[in-house]
Amino acid sequence: MKVFFDVLHLYYLPQYLPVHQELQKRGIDSQFVFYHGAFDHVLEHVINEEQLAVHWVDNDKQALEVYVQHQPDWVFFANSFDYLEQLHKVSKSAQMGHGIGPKSSYYTQSATTTTVRFVEGEYRCQRLRHMYPEGQFVDVGFSKLDPILNSEEPGLNLDALGLDSTKPTLAYAPTFYPSSIEKFAKNWPDDFKQYNILIKPHYFSVAKSKYRKHKQLLEYWARFDNVYLANDNDYSLVPFLASADVLISDASSALFEFAALNKPVVWCDFLKLRLSYSGPLKFRFNKRMDQDYGDYANIAVHARSYSHLKALVNEQYQQPQQLAEIRLQMSEKLAGTLDGKASERIVDYLCAH
Repeated sequence: MKVFFDVLHLYYLPQYLPVHQELQKRGIDSQFVFYHGAFDHVLEHVINEEQLAVHWVDNDKQALEVYVQHQPDWVFFANSFDYLEQLHKVSKSAQMGHGIGPKSSYYTQSATTTTVRFVEGEYRCQRLRHMYPEGQFVDVGFSKLDPILNSEEPGLNLDALGLDSTKPTLAYAPTFYPSSIEKFAKNWPDDFKQYNILIKPHYFSVAKSKYRKHKQLLEYWARFDNVYLANDNDYSLVPFLASADVLISDASSALFEFAALNKPVVWCDFLKLRLSYSGPLKFRFNKRMDQDYGDYANIAVHARSYSHLKALVNEQYQQPQQLAEIRLQMSEKLAGTLDGKASERIVDYLCAH
């Protein structure tokens, strides 16, 4: 059997790699298709570090040519792909969402039907089956967290990063839009001197010119002694999840991934909305979010403004069990079974079909 992974964006890799590693254990050939872009140097680093077999393309049409030429048994996608009809003449396709956040795009990316979509939990499986009755959806769990759940991810070496490993560690992992970044106090790391601060922004906040204000603020915060800002090679959120005691985020997948590990989260409700998403046009924001957005909110404590943030962070660090029961209940709905065996179930399915 031969399996290819379509890596349109760098941040798809943490979801794919545990499956790739499980394929390796079973002696199954897996290869990666990377798209040229701003982070080619990071991809080269990952290729060398993980010893990956790769193909380089400029666009999805070239990717299709690779698949037609090599005819893998399976091709993995983390989003929709425009040439599925042609692909299915030579290969089967599998889809894995690259996150478990509350955005409606989680569901709409299945509008084009892959051979199978691997899904996180029975609740989401049932919703997808109702929306796309012709699709094949299989509940396997969330492979991205397998390395942490299996104690294979040691986390970051805080001392080597210039931080103080005797301090509690706070991670800030905002999404790109709608984001809380521009609503934070400019010198906020000073307000949290008793914590190490790990900042892991979304890939788009540093890669896309339209979010240049994000990048400017992030680089300014990186100057503080208690801050480590993820660099280009820190493409995976997983080591940050493993290292932090408390997470600050907004409506991001990171928030739910951290909560799924039964660690406390502070959810920032203070967001910078474009004019086209605010006031009478706020329906556009609501449309962007999943219908269960309100239910998911119970998984964390909420900061209505930056001024509320510090007290909530201190409270959650000192009382991490406060929302533990709710986190566990919601994690099942969001991520499915969290036993570290999601990648095994995925590969079992590939082999059986």
